[in-house]
Amino acid sequence: MTAVAPADLVLAIDVGGTTIKAEITEASGAVVGSGLVATPVGEAAFDAMGELGAGLLAELPSAQRNRVARAAVVLPGIVDPARSLAVFSSNVGWRDVKVGNRFRDRWDIPVLIEHDVAVAGWAEWRYGAGRGCDDVCVLILGTGISGTLSVGGRLVRGAAGQAGEYGHIPVRHRDGLRCPCGNIGCVETVASGAAIARAYRARTGREISGAEAVFAALPTDPEARAVVDDAVAALAEGLLGIVHATCPELVVLGGGLAGAGTALTRSLQDRLTGLLRVAPAPRVVLGEFGARAGLVGAARYARAGVLE
Repeated sequence: MTAVAPADLVLAIDVGGTTIKAEITEASGAVVGSGLVATPVGEAAFDAMGELGAGLLAELPSAQRNRVARAAVVLPGIVDPARSLAVFSSNVGWRDVKVGNRFRDRWDIPVLIEHDVAVAGWAEWRYGAGRGCDDVCVLILGTGISGTLSVGGRLVRGAAGQAGEYGHIPVRHRDGLRCPCGNIGCVETVASGAAIARAYRARTGREISGAEAVFAALPTDPEARAVVDDAVAALAEGLLGIVHATCPELVVLGGGLAGAGTALTRSLQDRLTGLLRVAPAPRVVLGEFGARAGLVGAARYARAGVLE
């Protein structure tokens, strides 16, 4: 699919487990309209996406509405863009939802669908912290952990259309927690936002609002340091196979937990450097788009028409 003209506007929809975010943007990235709604459970989420997009388009002056050339909707879980099928999302609760032309008919513009993390990671690689590098691993850290891998200047896509389920690499085989995927000791059970907060509560018996609060407590709380060190160790161990197999020059950390900043990047850099003996340690940097990577990527994808 060819790129849209620079003067055109695009509509981007990023669907998360808690909220659905939408923006209409110019080629410069300037936002001309935005909205946010709670994510309903199940197939009702697709009705909410349609309503949100239609509402934003209706709010535009007619001259701008006529310039909206394409939309992109990025979805969690397993996505089959070729068949326009939302295969499965455990967080939102849908299975085998045929997207088809429902958005195109509602919005009267061409619509692309893709996997949310594939698009977010692609955006960080091509336009964000990884731009100019051919071999990049992007980790999106939040409620779950996944990402993308670019090798030799090409985005790696698996048989299911996506690759990068880093959160489901087992790293605590004997004494780990059971992961929702069914395995024991996956990276997500130690290093996701929910896992970090849970581990802190278990160690201290104190309530805490979330992983961000654990990171904020690092300078003064040794229990917070122990929890974060364990999470970073799990991340590093999960990355070892990827680093040895592909030797990325850069690891980019995105998503909500990347807000921890250098407390996270320096710790992961040091851990990888200490573990690696054969492959060179990649540089670890923060993503440029943070929690907005999905929206930024959706807009870029709508504009480009292809992930490459």
